[in-house]
Amino acid sequence: MSFLGHFQIFLFLYALLLLSAQSRKTEHDTESSDDGAEGQRWAVLVAGSKEYENYRHQADICHAYQILRKGGLKDENIIVFMFDDIALNPKNPKRGVIINRPGGEDVYQGVPKDYTGEAVNVENFLNVILGNKSGVTGGSGKVVKSGPNDNIFIYYADHGATGFISMPTGEALYAEDFIKVLERMHLLKRYKKMVIYIEACESGSMFEGLLKTNLNIYAVTASNAKDSSYGIYCGDTYPPSPPEYNGLCLGDEFSVSWLEDSELHDMRKETLKQQYQVVKRRTRSSHVCRFGSEELLKDYLVSYIGTNPENKNFSLASLTASQISNLSLVNTREIPLLYLQKKIQNTPVGSPERQEAQKNLLDEMNHRKQIDQNIIEILRVSLNQTNVLDLLTSTRTTGQSLVDDWDCFKTLVKSFKNQCGAKMEYGMKYAGALANICNMGVDVKQHVSAIEQACAH
Repeated sequence: MSFLGHFQIFLFLYALLLLSAQSRKTEHDTESSDDGAEGQRWAVLVAGSKEYENYRHQADICHAYQILRKGGLKDENIIVFMFDDIALNPKNPKRGVIINRPGGEDVYQGVPKDYTGEAVNVENFLNVILGNKSGVTGGSGKVVKSGPNDNIFIYYADHGATGFISMPTGEALYAEDFIKVLERMHLLKRYKKMVIYIEACESGSMFEGLLKTNLNIYAVTASNAKDSSYGIYCGDTYPPSPPEYNGLCLGDEFSVSWLEDSELHDMRKETLKQQYQVVKRRTRSSHVCRFGSEELLKDYLVSYIGTNPENKNFSLASLTASQISNLSLVNTREIPLLYLQKKIQNTPVGSPERQEAQKNLLDEMNHRKQIDQNIIEILRVSLNQTNVLDLLTSTRTTGQSLVDDWDCFKTLVKSFKNQCGAKMEYGMKYAGALANICNMGVDVKQHVSAIEQACAH
């Protein structure tokens, strides 16, 4: 055969190789929709807390980013919200590094800092998912530029309370406001399908009785409307966080369950339903719940979070993440106390660090005791009743939203926070009691007056 003939064969084979590579790249970067149109995958990751004691939330979010990138999602399609005060915090024993499990690799490296510090707020988050760049203040300005053929994945890790989830600056994200934005996105055809995972106490209340089933949105929460969520890989648990972390929790039970499952398996072979079953089984201390469009349960996870090519030989049946022992868990509202207790144990007697930790622990315990007394007094004055203990924990029946009058609820929550100093880490566990007051139809001004009176001393 002539040189020209050999050269033509070479060109033909090279063209086939390029075509095959491009085909694999396209398959990796986009997912075909059911009607054959190509769509993109978008992801919004939110750590809604700040301060070193809340290390685990940013660790969860950074870990999620690494999974999405290895899964083939492009940086321009991943938007990250985190205060970014953990990696370089003076308290961090590994400066510039964040880990999500004992002995784990650094998950902070390479994470884009789209919205940090004061830019991590409700207004920016809602405008980002709406694609409204003009409504964003600070940060990178990156927004979700999705269309009717695109899939969106939203993952949120933070403190929560009945009816809302926290942000490190500004107001909290209330369930009613979140649902309204999701419904608007559906109306504007801003997505084809959407999956939402929320790690927070009482996170089921964000969707209970609110999320319609015809929006092509599937949501999974770490807990129902009553449960706390739990931290994992903490100081006195098994396996423990390294001693230099002073009892700090490196992750959250629900989050670690789905993150570690996603790391192990081929997401082209695992459905949303299968992951829900795995995560529900591994999350043993709270009740994992799902809401919205169950038609999405049959979808493979690759359509939302991609899949790591290295996992192509690992199916759900061949490899399963290890069970989490109850000994591994700490109620998230007790984590600040655990951290201070371990710090006291690990510092020299009489040292300034130990004295400061002892003072902070005593102040925190006294504050919690005062909040417990305040809420009882608020209920008694608001309702003119003496037997009010049932109202502290009772909620509406399953399938009903937390409250009808959201304006009343928001007003009482803000008043409780401002007048009594109630914080997300503890005091806001009584948000359900405030909702019960609103549901009894008492005048809002009377409620606010009761809060001011109870917390005046």
